Amino acid sequence: MLVFALTFGVRYGGALRAEFPLSQKINVLVWDEQQPKQKEAYPSFLGNTIADYLRRNPKLSVKSVRLDDPENGLSPKILDWSDVIVWWGHVRHAEIPKEKGVEIVQRIKAGELALIALHSAHWSTPFVEAMNEKTRIAFEKNFLTSEDAEVEYKFLPPPDRFSAPKRNSILTPRVQLRKFPDGKISASVHLPNCCFPAYRADGKPSYITTLLPKHPSASGIPAKFTLPNTEMYDEPFHVPEPDEVIFEERWSTGEWFRSGCVWNIGKGKVFYFRPGHETYKVYLELVPLKIIENTALWLGSGLK
Repeated sequence: MLVFALTFGVRYGGALRAEFPLSQKINVLVWDEQQPKQKEAYPSFLGNTIADYLRRNPKLSVKSVRLDDPENGLSPKILDWSDVIVWWGHVRHAEIPKEKGVEIVQRIKAGELALIALHSAHWSTPFVEAMNEKTRIAFEKNFLTSEDAEVEYKFLPPPDRFSAPKRNSILTPRVQLRKFPDGKISASVHLPNCCFPAYRADGKPSYITTLLPKHPSASGIPAKFTLPNTEMYDEPFHVPEPDEVIFEERWSTGEWFRSGCVWNIGKGKVFYFRPGHETYKVYLELVPLKIIENTALWLGSGLK
């Protein structure tokens, strides 16, 4: 048996805002699960707080929706309106059906929509389906282009979607190949777990380095900055290799994480930004909010 890893490839105030040459407003949909514990840090809920900040930019038109809205706030009409979705979810991921995640990903692939997934949205339905689609595209490109071999294949989801991998778990996504004497090849494609082996909600600070300072998401962002209170996630993150890693996050106890990542999926893009926790005031800090703003402007301008 051959095993291959799928590795393709301060508070907000009067800050300067990134400028992008836009002819019309970008429509940003802020989606929030709105779990009650958020009110410990965000009296009007976390998603509304982010939306209020983004509305200060005249180049953005912003709507804030929640899980308990009709059609979970994700009606076809709302999605038709949206250019960028900013997604916050935590404990009710399973209430968004797979079919809705697939619909969102198809819009991303077509270049009609972009996704910004925040913190625990690593297990959200649209992010998981986006990572699954990235895995499928990479597999087809790397394993189904040869005319010399017949390949039978199947895509295997994690045994338990909401179970974190162990420290010694084999990294996903990955491909297991069996080669037979008659030339046939059987491939088992293990889809990504979209999680990591360790987390710690102790509110200790993290230290973030901007790896790609010229990237649009990093416009006006310091080379290094500190978040005074955040939850810790530790690598390895079980996702396809990002096309760009813009920010890296570390903790004084030695953990680290790829904290700002971009995946190209068809004609569209997905951005994951790690910092957060529903009871820490991460999204009352200027720098994380500005990163979301920068990224919404960048992703939205790419659709115009």
